[in-house]
Amino acid sequence: MKAWLYILKCADDSYYTGSTNNLALRITQHIRGEGSEYTSRRLPIKLVYVEEFQSEHEAFLRERQVKGWSRAKKEALIRGDFDALTALSRSHSCLASNHPEPVEG
Repeated sequence: MKAWLYILKCADDSYYTGSTNNLALRITQHIRGEGSEYTSRRLPIKLVYVEEFQSEHEAFLRERQVKGWSRAKKEALIRGDFDALTALSRSHSCLASNHPEPVEG
């Protein structure tokens, strides 16, 4: 069964990331204010990105990944700017490597 990752842009300029196995129904629910508490308080919403998967599990895993991204990285994904996605991923990795975890011992 197919499933989708989707990103909505809310009236307050925030993004909502979700996944579903029925995209049309889920977007209709969001538009009606029934989709989630988050989007119901930020209407109207606009669908700005969709990615299709072969299973709900794959879509859910992608949702969890994208939810952890910065706003800049989500916007690069929405624009289809894969060079920026790569650069933003590299800059995050560089930041992480500049701040090693403390070692007890």
